[in-house]
Amino acid sequence: MEEKEVNTKANVQDGQLRCPCCGASEIVPNPKTGKLRCNYCFTEFEGNKVVGIVENVGVLHDQVVGSGATNIKKGGEDVITLKCGGCGAEVVIDTASAPHARCHWCRSYLSINSKLENGAIPDVILPFQLRKEEAQASIQKFVGERRFYAHPIFKKEFTTDNIMGVYFPYMLVDANCHANFVGEAEHLIRRYSSEGKNSTTYYDADSYHVEREFDFIVKGLSIESNSVRLDKTSNQQTNNIINSVMPFDTENCIQYHSNYLIGYTSERRDINVDDLNDKVRRQLKDVAKYSLHDDMKFYDRGVHWDSQYFNVMGTQWLAAYLPVWLYSYQEVKKDKKVLHYVAVNARTGETMGSIPMNKTKLVLLSILIFLAFFIASIVAGKGQEIVVPIDILGIIIAVVYYFSKYSKYRNKGARHNYELETKSNVTKIVRKDETIRTRTSEI
Repeated sequence: MEEKEVNTKANVQDGQLRCPCCGASEIVPNPKTGKLRCNYCFTEFEGNKVVGIVENVGVLHDQVVGSGATNIKKGGEDVITLKCGGCGAEVVIDTASAPHARCHWCRSYLSINSKLENGAIPDVILPFQLRKEEAQASIQKFVGERRFYAHPIFKKEFTTDNIMGVYFPYMLVDANCHANFVGEAEHLIRRYSSEGKNSTTYYDADSYHVEREFDFIVKGLSIESNSVRLDKTSNQQTNNIINSVMPFDTENCIQYHSNYLIGYTSERRDINVDDLNDKVRRQLKDVAKYSLHDDMKFYDRGVHWDSQYFNVMGTQWLAAYLPVWLYSYQEVKKDKKVLHYVAVNARTGETMGSIPMNKTKLVLLSILIFLAFFIASIVAGKGQEIVVPIDILGIIIAVVYYFSKYSKYRNKGARHNYELETKSNVTKIVRKDETIRTRTSEI
């Protein structure tokens, strides 16, 4: 595919944003409304929608990349000098730590939009909508439900006062695709049991040769564009927690301006489009397969796709900042450190977290559960030649109890179900269903 860049920085001049009513530059975000507010006349106004991007995804036949999603320059200077648009003063900032700053003379907010192109500044931003107090309540409730097995040091040090509002970097991908899946599916006809002492249950099912060819568009597939956050298998950071609070209502993203970052912190993107292409293609294919779920309901015994042709005809990439309220806690275990997160989606309020555990307490209670069943098995076995295997049941229940509690506190399996939650649409579907045979099998 040919790559085309679209300018998403239209109407952004030197990062200086002024109130449309009084002209003041004291512009801050209002998290209650998601709008910008002037601190002088208290006028509120919305940011601009990005112009120039392809709205009709179905016509995409190239790789369209927003100016904020282009390749990151290597070896650029981190410390740069900006000229204030308010008073003309020269201000030196370290762009490695923050993509926005404030003039120490006139207090105007500065931006490096015109200085750090090619990846440091996103195309769009989704403003915070959930207030800090609401996020604190969600985190307090989440942790409160897990206090029993929480590590005692964590319980002593836990406080929601230090939660932070963070804008994380993502790529938003629209895609125009074509797919042709070929395979075999089964539909259950009946289930029945044989007569006699050793009854066996059977089922009859029809097997079908099935084909589905269709066009397929995806809007706003979201994927992390920071290498640290993209690693969800890390043993040092519970990154899957942040991923799990997706999806965001990315259709409400607006043109990026640094004023939206006032009062919040942010991470910078360090991954290019080419580095994400393979991962995005796999996720698009997964979304396509799940989108056929309703169409394949007749095949209640499942479908096995033997051939999966999937062609991405065109894509559109926008770099985005998406908002999360984040609590972090570093657990130190001898020479090992683990950074636990409790994250709140700052648009929807969805909350997920990882809590340091008192595993000794959990192991002891699991052993007590086993001992209770073991004693019960001895009592039940008195006077009998074969002891009732309640002790085996106790082992099973104790193990299940341990891992269920561990899962509730660590939530290692928590993730964004992009297959189901990404917006997509299937069109021009062509179906082929042919009966192959009827077979009988044991259950």
